[in-house]
Amino acid sequence: MKEKKRVYEALVDGAMEGLTGQALYDFVKTRCPKATSKKIVRASLLALTDPHLRDRNILDVIYALAIKHRLDEGVLDDGDDEEPDEPVSSSQAANQNIRRLS
Repeated sequence: MKEKKRVYEALVDGAMEGLTGQALYDFVKTRCPKATSKKIVRASLLALTDPHLRDRNILDVIYALAIKHRLDEGVLDDGDDEEPDEPVSSSQAANQNIRRLS
């Protein structure tokens, strides 16, 4: 919990200084060298649920960072080792949707 709190504080401090995106991520990594992307995402979620943090700009910056790193491959792996699905063309997807509606 201590580590998450330090990452949380670094996130908020960096966002309050006007840092965004990669600059904010680098700031957090500098202040908390052991912080992984997973820890940063979890600390971001902690910040987003903090009732004392009400500045919309800061919340938006932290939210954007959390989403970016949550979607990065391997951050919160679900453990599914199956082959990725073959891409479906937009016309095939549209036809499947039409069939479901019928």
